[in-house]
Formats: sequence, structure tokens, C-alpha cells
Amino acid sequence: MYVVMNELHVPPEGRENVAARFSESAEKMKEVPGCLDFMFLQPDEDLNYPVVLTKWETKEDYNNWINSDAFKKAHKPRRENLDKSPTQSNKIYEYHVPHHL
Repeated sequence: MYVVMNELHVPPEGRENVAARFSESAEKMKEVPGCLDFMFLQPDEDLNYPVVLTKWETKEDYNNWINSDAFKKAHKPRRENLDKSPTQSNKIYEYHVPHHL
């Protein structure tokens, strides 16, 4: 298994907007080959940032997704409207999972 966490640097006032955008992605991710799970983690405290956590069968499945036309299409609105996006930046964390239940 391979896990990717995308920490979204969004000020508190933009978090509902970002959460709404990712709610649309949840259903679509069920169709992505190799995607085992998709979660949008909304923090309880303003000091923390939202995180998009995805689980993949393999790193190759994840790389296939981020290089796919579907990925580019899903992220196109944000790229075209950077001045309107509440996300200021992000940080990706990637992990191999040698042990899990």
C-alpha cells in the first residue's frame, strides 16, 4: 500500500470553500484505478490545515493518477483561477505502508 497526504495551506475563512470542492472529488476517486481510499480531513482547530489523504494499491497507481488527463482536468479550475483559490500552497507527504490492519 502507498499513502499520500496533501496538506493544504488554507486560511480558516477559505476552508469551507475547499471542503466543498473536494466533496465533489470523493465520488470520482472511486473510479480511479488503484485508489483504495480518499479522505478530506478537516481540522478541529484553526492552527492545523486540512489534509487530503489517499490510499493506493501501489506507488505506480498514484503516479498514474497524477500524470493522467483526469487529474489535470480535476485541477484545471484551480490552476486557471489561482487568484481566486483559497489554497495558498500545499505540502505533499508520501509513504510506503509496510504494516497495516
